[in-house]
Order: sequence, then C-alpha cells, then structure tokens
Amino acid sequence: MVEKVKYSVLKKIDSIEIRKYPEILLALVEGLNGDRAFGLLFNFISGNNKVNEKIKMTAPVINSEKIKMTSPVISKGDYIAFIMPSIYDNNSIPMPLDPNIKIKIEPERKLAVIRFSGYSTYNKIQKYEDKLMMLLKENNIKTKGNPLLMRYNSPFAPPFIRRNEVGIEVEID
Repeated sequence: MVEKVKYSVLKKIDSIEIRKYPEILLALVEGLNGDRAFGLLFNFISGNNKVNEKIKMTAPVINSEKIKMTSPVISKGDYIAFIMPSIYDNNSIPMPLDPNIKIKIEPERKLAVIRFSGYSTYNKIQKYEDKLMMLLKENNIKTKGNPLLMRYNSPFAPPFIRRNEVGIEVEID
C-alpha cells in the first residue's frame, strides 16, 4: 500500500476541504518538462541516489498547476515533486545523483482543496481551480501562492478510480 501524506480536515465548505498538512520532505525538479522531470524523480526513488537505495512511492505526486500535465506529479511554478516517505528526514534521505533533483522541506501549512476523478486534463484542472477560487472568494478566505495539482494514482489507473485534487495555500485560523 502506498503511503499517503497525513492531514487533518479543519473545515468543509461546499465541495472544498480546508486541511492542515504537516511539514513534509519533497524531492523536486524545477523547470523541466513534465515527462522528463517525472522520469528523473522516478529514477531517484528507484535507486539512482548516492546509496543506491530504493525509496517507496508515496501519494500524492504534486505538480505546479500552471503547466499542462500528462503524468502524475506535484508542482510549484514549473515543478514536479514527490513527497518522501515519513521515515526520512532531511538528514536521512538518500541524496540524489542528478543535480536537477532538489530535496526541500515544505513547512506545515493549510490548503484549501477540491477533489475530482478521471483524467487530469488542462481544461478539467482549470474548471476545478476556478470553482475552488470562487468558493474561497465567496467565503472571504485569503490565498497565498499558486494553485497546485495533486495526483494520487498511477498513470495506468483507470479514470473512474483516479483521485485528483487542486489545492492552494490559505490564510485561516
């Protein structure tokens, strides 16, 4: 079973959840196309690191939401990130051999998230981002940064079981 990042739901508003995420450790690639970046990260967790250690896949994969995506990832601006398993910290994670892969600590934060299933096409992502932003505006919830796309399933999973989410950091008590 794939480890999923743990979060707590603070509040539900219509079809969105306001969640509190703990500090997480990311391996990320910035500025490369989605398929290439995903491949570098996959090679890293498959043992292409300084100690040749395989790292278990986790969910979700994060992509920056600004770019059209064809593979499951997490991003910021133009980035794709894999969340590292919770057994690692910044001192114990195997270091990547590829200089394009960075290890980053993402601090605890609150995200507003809306879920959808099926393929995460550009138009579908945009539809859910628009809905998320509209609901946040209607509820006077301030956002920070850019939206992100979180995908929980293998690219080979059938569309009807795929879990996708669009999220954005929020300022809420």
